Amino acid sequence: MARAEDGFLGRLDPDMCVVTAAARGERAGCLVGFASQCSIRPPRFAVWLSKVNHTYRVARAAHCLVVHLLTRDQRALAERFGGETGDDTDKFVGLDWVPGPDGAVVLADAAAWFVGGILHRVDGGDHVGFVLDPLEWGGGAAGPLLRLSDTAGIEAGHPVDRLAGGF
Repeated sequence: MARAEDGFLGRLDPDMCVVTAAARGERAGCLVGFASQCSIRPPRFAVWLSKVNHTYRVARAAHCLVVHLLTRDQRALAERFGGETGDDTDKFVGLDWVPGPDGAVVLADAAAWFVGGILHRVDGGDHVGFVLDPLEWGGGAAGPLLRLSDTAGIEAGHPVDRLAGGF
């Protein structure tokens, strides 16, 4: 049975990104579909992390997060960060990454990325929003960006109910 909100939310196809966090000697990362620029001056960006994710637990103690854009041909990277859980596996094994400011983890193969200092945390229900102050930018690989529709079939590393994964 179709729900009224499906007519709106079901039509959205946002860019996906991988968000990484590091704190207290631990690193984590996850595939994120809830992210957006939220201010022009000063520049600000917000990412929303699920409370059930390992990345969220690491991000609570982090001072900054790294937001990575992927191209459509990087689906395997999206599957790694969206279909596995950091509770069971180190998602960074075998990947090229470099340390960023304050221990941040920057994926070398990302199409584009920025390191953002965490300014605010906002509880939005089953996700927490992290408002970021961009500190450092990099990347610039060409190609169409990975979108939500490109990630169809990636089963979440953590079980989520219908609302936690979107409407």
